[in-house]
Order: sequence, then C-alpha cells, then structure tokens
Amino acid sequence: MIKKILYYLNPRTFFQRNEEENINASHQTMQGINRLSIYMFLFCIILMIIKYLK
Repeated sequence: MIKKILYYLNPRTFFQRNEEENINASHQTMQGINRLSIYMFLFCIILMIIKYLK
C-alpha cells in the first residue's frame, strides 16, 4: 500500500500515463487534479509549520 502511495506522489510519474489500467480521459484528468491538490496541501502544511516555528 505504501509503495503505491509513493508511486502516486512521485513527481516523475505525475504526467506519465498508467499502462496497467484502462483509464478514460476524464478519470486520468481527475487523478492529475487529485495529485495536484495533494501537493498543494503538503506545501501549505509546510508553510504553516515554518511560519509557526518563526
């Protein structure tokens, strides 16, 4: 499970098409948006921690 999550969050595979599954265009777009939202969330959490520590 952890291996799949790390693959999902890997920046090198962000724009890469998943060969294993038969995914239509809207599902692939949804996955891209989900990845982007996870990255934005992590970035904001890091900013909040840095601001809190100063």
